[in-house]
Amino acid sequence: MKALRRYAVLLVGDPTDADDLVQESLTRVLAQARNWREVREVRAYLFATLHNVFIDHRRRLKRTGHPVDIDEVMSLLVSPASQHKRLELRDLVQAMSKLPEEQREVVLLVGLEGMSYAETAEALSIPIGTVMSRLSRGREALRQLTDRRGVSKLRVVK
Repeated sequence: MKALRRYAVLLVGDPTDADDLVQESLTRVLAQARNWREVREVRAYLFATLHNVFIDHRRRLKRTGHPVDIDEVMSLLVSPASQHKRLELRDLVQAMSKLPEEQREVVLLVGLEGMSYAETAEALSIPIGTVMSRLSRGREALRQLTDRRGVSKLRVVK
């Protein structure tokens, strides 16, 4: 449940909308409970349902971009030990929000949720080769976005 919510927040950028997406996804899954025998990978099925609800949500709202609430995302992630790490994480989240949606979805599922390429392909209903190319392009774009901005500088006070 936490993983679904975290993914939803990173997709839509708004915790309230993310909660609505997760709730609608779980409602759909429960409504289709009779088809669970056909489900091979439950985790991929849950993420696929969430992805489909997100696509429906996006079509309804006809929005192309979604602002990400950095503070909300940071609260969902493991707290870094140092302020420097926290700033790096904030920069990464901001860079993620600038990725094209297709790349962001794959980077989040593989990188953050630890899903395999096959699970990600099943969840997004795309071929494994597409997962690999989107992941590669997304990682390269993140590298460029974070290198261009540089690491947030902290003044060390002793």
